[in-house]
Amino acid sequence: MKNSIKEWILETFDDEELLFVDGFDDAIIGIDHASLRIIYDVQLMCIALAEEGMEPEDIRDHIDFNVLNAYVGEKTPIYMLSAI
Repeated sequence: MKNSIKEWILETFDDEELLFVDGFDDAIIGIDHASLRIIYDVQLMCIALAEEGMEPEDIRDHIDFNVLNAYVGEKTPIYMLSAI
């Protein structure tokens, strides 16, 4: 079975301090090699919340307030807005 991106990152950078966002493992699209910050696709995060039954307006509020505007130190993840 193929490992998840998170598993690959943990195996590859096992000696590094990494910061992941709980509940969004399927939205991880990579790691910034220079800063070792995890990169998330915001659209995939929104899809995950929708699949949990959250309404679109609540998703937008949650992502804006709790994700995009949350600074948790120098390892704060990078959030990419895809053009899909």
